[in-house]
Amino acid sequence: MCEVLDVPRSTYYQSLEHMESNRDRENRQLTEEIHRIHKESKARYGAPKIHQSLLKEGYAVSLKRVQRLMKKAGIRSITVKKFRPQKSQGTIMERTNHLEQDFTTTTINEKWVADITYIHTLRDGWCYLSSVLDLHSKKIVGYSFSRSMTTDLVLQALHNAVTTQHPDPGLIIHTDLGTQYTSEAFERAVKSYGMKQSFSRKGCPYDNACIESFHAILKKEEVHQVKYLDYDSAKRALFQYIEGWYNRKRIHSHLGYRTPQEVEDQARQSA
Repeated sequence: MCEVLDVPRSTYYQSLEHMESNRDRENRQLTEEIHRIHKESKARYGAPKIHQSLLKEGYAVSLKRVQRLMKKAGIRSITVKKFRPQKSQGTIMERTNHLEQDFTTTTINEKWVADITYIHTLRDGWCYLSSVLDLHSKKIVGYSFSRSMTTDLVLQALHNAVTTQHPDPGLIIHTDLGTQYTSEAFERAVKSYGMKQSFSRKGCPYDNACIESFHAILKKEEVHQVKYLDYDSAKRALFQYIEGWYNRKRIHSHLGYRTPQEVEDQARQSA
């Protein structure tokens, strides 16, 4: 076309640039930023979190516009399933529930929740992750990973949490009625740390919904996206997810689109 019209190619391409409207240029730049944020989150972020990330970076853009650009570019979050807890079965002795589904807090290290989840590996079969979460910051303050689901697993997770957080006496540690948490060894450890032990009611996972929700997020964003070769590779991946992503980079809508570490840091500064 340039040869027929006897127009230099540089002039032709410059004319094309001028034909792009300011709105089109902004959309193109925003789409590039959306791609970047989506990639950095390993496709875990959907439109709301990408929108908040853009706002933090100084972009004046609406959520609807982000949703529209993501749809046009075919960008979607890998997280699509919702958390729906299931009731447990079996005869279990009831114990004191100090939490009573009151997940409100005023600062960090007031209420912790803990639970165990299963992680599959190709060589070593099922392995087990015990996590302790602070209800104020939603931070995983302690965790332990093992090839066996023993009392030592939950004791190590609790020890790690105490070592990093140094909570004052009176903290509530809430768990389900699993044998690891109802064991004498765990009860002794809780008392030695000056904590108050609390248990979910039988067949009521909503009593411990926050830690159940974290494990559901972990499965959707990390575990179900890969196949772990063995225990060691799974352990490395879980460390990278919890410490490198979830605690320090993953923003939470319930935290005002802040990270758990940001909330903890602000609480410590206010103390």
